[in-house]
Amino acid sequence: MSGIERIDGTAARVALLGVAATRKVEGEALAALPAFTLMARAGAAVARLALAVAPHAERIVVFAGPGNNGGDGIEAATRLCDWGKPTSVLRVGGASTLPADAAQALARASDAGVEIRAFDPSEAATGDRPDLVIDALLGIGASRPPEGEIAAAIARIAELAALGARVLAVDVPSGLDVDRGQPLGAACVVADDTLTLIAPKPGLFTGSGRDHAGRAWCARLDVDARDAVADAWLVGTRDPSCAAAPRRHASHKGSFGDVAVVGGAPGMAGAAWLAACAAHAAGAGRVFVDLVGDGNGEAGGEIDPLRPELMFRRGWAASDAAIVAATTVVCGCGGGDAVRATLPRLLSIAARLVLDADALNAVAADPSLLALTAARERRGHATIMTPHPLEAARLLGRTAATVQADRLRAARELAARYRSVVVLKGSGTVIAAPDGTARINATGNAALASAGTGDVLAGWIGGRWASLAASAFDVATRSVIEHGAGAEPERPGALRAADLVEILHHRARGD
Repeated sequence: MSGIERIDGTAARVALLGVAATRKVEGEALAALPAFTLMARAGAAVARLALAVAPHAERIVVFAGPGNNGGDGIEAATRLCDWGKPTSVLRVGGASTLPADAAQALARASDAGVEIRAFDPSEAATGDRPDLVIDALLGIGASRPPEGEIAAAIARIAELAALGARVLAVDVPSGLDVDRGQPLGAACVVADDTLTLIAPKPGLFTGSGRDHAGRAWCARLDVDARDAVADAWLVGTRDPSCAAAPRRHASHKGSFGDVAVVGGAPGMAGAAWLAACAAHAAGAGRVFVDLVGDGNGEAGGEIDPLRPELMFRRGWAASDAAIVAATTVVCGCGGGDAVRATLPRLLSIAARLVLDADALNAVAADPSLLALTAARERRGHATIMTPHPLEAARLLGRTAATVQADRLRAARELAARYRSVVVLKGSGTVIAAPDGTARINATGNAALASAGTGDVLAGWIGGRWASLAASAFDVATRSVIEHGAGAEPERPGALRAADLVEILHHRARGD
């Protein structure tokens, strides 16, 4: 569609603008253009996408709020009626004075004969049901939980969706905080498609945003936002970090680095083996496994019969300092309390260190380990931390709910405090650098909500880091993108972690 782009896991690096940045760009455009120009463009774009996502819709209803978001929806209704699609408008929010552009859109719709009436919360949703609902209730300026008629309209949209209507949101699903990716309150539209305007917004791609936005589209309305300062960057499979030169013929296993996985305490050895398998599949030349804890022989002795190329090395973490410094170390997967004893040495010596799971919990609980982690950057050592929200909460001294309420902020704060690249896992994984730069991953789905997939990610990062000449930030970015893409296309149920390793390996080889 002309002027409309799909924003999904195939994205290259896309600038995401929050509310303040979008308002600045929009204000500059409004000052430079004749009145109603942007609303006319927005309405036309919404109407075009409506036809594309619901080409056979026989009845379309626009829920129009009292601001310019409502005006965009009303203008879309006029265009759809002009194109022969029966469309009506339900005005929500009373008879308050409309902004000038929205008032013009309403006058145009009235002159064109569009059916316009006030929303009645007491009406039954089971009447003349629409095939498509356009949510134009609230825009990006919403900052408090919807209430009153707006909340009732959001509830009505949910009822119509349950009866089979498709839902298209204008700019943002009403009730969603587009800076943070969380509902402002209990009432929040769940859309099948969202057409965001001028620029994509970060909250559409992380936290609960993806569940509420559905498929994300963008209409830039011929507004130049290239000079805007991005709040974050969306990354997908066409991101520059995913480009890599083919292996040279004159190579050997030593050309692709060593990885050591330190973890797998008694009862949790599988986590370390999953990470080790992933590291080898990602391209590491050699992979060592150091299972921590007394009497840990549960992993089948010194060989994995399915992956005999992995090398069992109990006590590897106490190796000569030069060996530790030259190896990419993945520490913490299934490490339990036993991994704590290895951390002071690894934090002090390892030049490339991935901290996951119980290693993160140990750092969070011990100020001396925290200090060693933060000091690594000054010694020229690089660290990648891979917390899930609860681990991130422990590292920050907060709750998981607080972390999830503003994932971008939490990831940035962790990266700055620990002077590390941080991979905050979850829906729309955030990758943050110590300088505040943040990227949101567009790949992946809920099939990854399965035991062991985080261990696979840690190992995959380690293997990529060992075998590629790239910065920690780009390695983490590429690894997260590839890990998410391994779960696509989405299928019902969970993806088993061991199967994920094989999928990633085959994708990396181009099979």
